[in-house]
Amino acid sequence: MDFGLFLEFSGQENADEAKVFQQGFSLIDEAESLGVDSVWLPEYHFIPFSVLSSPIAVATAVAARTERMRIGFGVYLLPLANPLKVAEEVATLDHISNGRVEFGVGRGTFPEHHDAFNSPYPESRTRFEEYLEIILKAWTGEEFSFEGDHYHCEGIKLKPRPVQRPHPPIRVGVTSAETFPIIGRMGYPIFINPSRAFALSDLAPHIEEYLKAWQDAGHAGEGGVGLRVPVYVSETEEKAYSEPRESALTSMTGLAQRVAVSASREGTTGNWQDESEQLANMTYDDWLRDKVVYGTPDRVVDRLQQLIKELHLTQIVYEINFGRQIPHELQSKCLRLLTEQVFPKIG
Repeated sequence: MDFGLFLEFSGQENADEAKVFQQGFSLIDEAESLGVDSVWLPEYHFIPFSVLSSPIAVATAVAARTERMRIGFGVYLLPLANPLKVAEEVATLDHISNGRVEFGVGRGTFPEHHDAFNSPYPESRTRFEEYLEIILKAWTGEEFSFEGDHYHCEGIKLKPRPVQRPHPPIRVGVTSAETFPIIGRMGYPIFINPSRAFALSDLAPHIEEYLKAWQDAGHAGEGGVGLRVPVYVSETEEKAYSEPRESALTSMTGLAQRVAVSASREGTTGNWQDESEQLANMTYDDWLRDKVVYGTPDRVVDRLQQLIKELHLTQIVYEINFGRQIPHELQSKCLRLLTEQVFPKIG
């Protein structure tokens, strides 16, 4: 079981950006000293709550200041990028980190990211699949050419190749129901973000569909299931309820509004309008029941063990600043409690 820290380098809209970076790297340093398995960096563009628009640059800085923890992307938005440039930069990072890269990839949930990069959102899935194929071909070290619907190249031989062979581990982000069997057939581990579309209790049948698709496609092994989930630990139930409350409420409202804005966009799957209304009608107690894992160390141990068993989890990526307004010192306290009093009891 891998326990990874999800870190957004986030702050409130008018926060001092230099301080946001400083506090983010401070948590990285603390996580390294506490023995955290891995850190996972998202890719965000043009949003007020995060400075993490260049995950490859931040990941390189993380590699330079750490020696042990693995460094993952949660996730790299492939349709927005040049696939050969991604292949070069991630291979370079794999060298700088001495083979510690985890290549988490996705197509991007929200259409506005694609608009700004002139990447049509309805093409995001086909671009994702095509670009990932190009990256994997490039990482073989053999000369290759490619002719696709979205990209063409001839006589390419990448240098450097990644340290890890045949390539860094790949994990694909999943935020919608139809993606589970698609990625199962492709044969990649998944990285689930349930916040928009799923309650934690709703995930089991979708994961079973992923595992069946994996087996039906003839892939070796059983697949891998990672879950991104907000986790908050404090000394008492009262503190675990109250300390992250305002931050969570902010995120709940913002997510509902953001989903509603994109509900009518071409290329979205499922019923985003219905999802936005469900999110808007959820109370904090609903969110505690369905979307997050908050409580004392013992309560969090019990809930995580339950999720691991029910969802066949091989990885938990925990978010300790859900809503991006939890004070830095409380995030640090939560991280220490998790590494000292929660994860050792799970194994």
